[in-house]
Amino acid sequence: MVLPVYVYGSGVLKKEATLVVEDYPALSQLISDMWDTLYNANGVGLAAPQVGHAIRLIVIDASVFKDDDPLADGFKRVLINPELVDFSKEKSTFNEGCLSIPGIHEDVVRPKRVRVRYFDEHFQAHDEWLDGTPARIAQHEYDHIKGILFTEHLAPIRRKIIRSKLQNIARGKGDADYKTKVV
Repeated sequence: MVLPVYVYGSGVLKKEATLVVEDYPALSQLISDMWDTLYNANGVGLAAPQVGHAIRLIVIDASVFKDDDPLADGFKRVLINPELVDFSKEKSTFNEGCLSIPGIHEDVVRPKRVRVRYFDEHFQAHDEWLDGTPARIAQHEYDHIKGILFTEHLAPIRRKIIRSKLQNIARGKGDADYKTKVV
């Protein structure tokens, strides 16, 4: 089922998410709904707070970037209770967008490589280094479960320039081709 995407101005986007327990009610259904929502919105990553659940759950499908980044080919993950435990010193810049901030894209500098520990949808533990586009998406989505939006990584002058667009999104005047919600 496609869920509405909570957009800028929604309180759940600014909350630090809580840990997911193995017997979390209807977890499998929520994961399925998040995949449906992600694909309906033509996204590459989605964190549970973006669909109104303040829990540490992320889905990522980086394959849309496979022509530009071979590391993205076939990269599809469910990350439960992820932790970013290490970062490369080397940085990269990428023009990011966000389903919760429709119509706004800005250059964001992040570590090029990250080490993430997480559980998959079967609660099997993983510890892996991510590079390139998958690392970028994981960091962006991880920010969501920490209550951080990508616009907070921008220089103050860039934030000032986009302020009126953000205020319009918070008023329900965002331009998205998918179902959105502001609460």
